[in-house]
Amino acid sequence: MGTSNPERPQAPALSGSAHGPAMDNAHHSQGAVYSPDPVRRALLTSLLAASAVSVIPPAFAAPAADAAHDAFLSASQILTGHSSLDPEQASLLYNALIADDAQFADGVQTLAKILDQRKIDLLQLQHALDNEHSPVAALPRKIVTAWYTGIVGEGEKARCITYETALMNVVVNDKLQPPSYCYGAPGSWVEKPA
Repeated sequence: MGTSNPERPQAPALSGSAHGPAMDNAHHSQGAVYSPDPVRRALLTSLLAASAVSVIPPAFAAPAADAAHDAFLSASQILTGHSSLDPEQASLLYNALIADDAQFADGVQTLAKILDQRKIDLLQLQHALDNEHSPVAALPRKIVTAWYTGIVGEGEKARCITYETALMNVVVNDKLQPPSYCYGAPGSWVEKPA
């Protein structure tokens, strides 16, 4: 017969318990859930940081891009003399001008400020910018050329962005159709118009 200390209760053995091995496994698995795993935490933290970084820059870049696009539209309305320009065509031309010249966004914002603040007569604008050797002197020509011809870039870099809706065709569309389009059957041009 063994002696036991009545003041000190005996703890169950670690290898097993009165409830069986299933309870031991449940007890151990519960402990594993709550124990921090530094590798897992580092992985989750880096994944969250990477996903946040991929979302944050566009959110900060959007106002600057919107400001440059708005400046382009404003300058375009003044330079072309058309207060209602097609927004989809404006976006196409703007994106092509940005791709053609990395400094275009900054330059068009400067040009829009000049047009707004100085109120230069449009007939004198290009002459004034050229005489001042302004860094934005080339932009009025680029913008007007893009809107009227639908072409952005020069030489081998020239790209046709729009044709039918280029302003050179729009301003005469009540009498003329864009050339090189066939609006009838072959040879229909020989018939006398009605």
